[in-house]
Amino acid sequence: MREVFQQELAEVRERLVSIAELVAISIDHATTAFNNSDVSLAETVIADDHRIDEQALNLDELAINILARQQPVARDLRIVVSALRISASLERMGDMSSHIAQLARYRYPDKVIAKGLRTTFAEMGRLDVEIARKLVELLRTQDVAIAEDIRNEDDKVDELHLSVFDKVLGETWKGAAVDTVDATLASRYHERFADHAVSIAKKVQYLATGSWVDPSPSA
Repeated sequence: MREVFQQELAEVRERLVSIAELVAISIDHATTAFNNSDVSLAETVIADDHRIDEQALNLDELAINILARQQPVARDLRIVVSALRISASLERMGDMSSHIAQLARYRYPDKVIAKGLRTTFAEMGRLDVEIARKLVELLRTQDVAIAEDIRNEDDKVDELHLSVFDKVLGETWKGAAVDTVDATLASRYHERFADHAVSIAKKVQYLATGSWVDPSPSA
């Protein structure tokens, strides 16, 4: 029975990696569609979001089944409970990707973002994609150094997010009301995507070290 239980825990971890891989593909395609006004790619992201939702739901059912049958304790219990919470965060990251793609679809054939902010959003998108790829590796290896990398990349996204608000609220901003709304929504989606990744990174760090201490050097 113990061997079966360990196999089930391994399957939980493998499924988390699989969902994270789908999320990484989703944000890559979503930010490309967003920055290039690619409606076909945006539609693909939106249509494929159900795959992330379904895999997250299936993982939740597996984890709940393990809790009911195996009644894990100590670290094994933390693994299963953390998997449920990580699954929820991954599902929300998929939603953020879909929201970004929806903005691209709504504004097609025009670009979503006014010219003065396009470089900023291109960088935010690049960082989100990098964070998603690092998250896949983190879930695969539980290397806490990757968790620190994700936190550092998130700090950069936060700075860009604030710069967007500074821009649209500044006296030199000439965008129409719809430009302001699109920029603030899009910036928020990018920022929340990265925040969910940080939340996952903290949980993985806790599982690996048994501590919630911030892994950054400044902690």
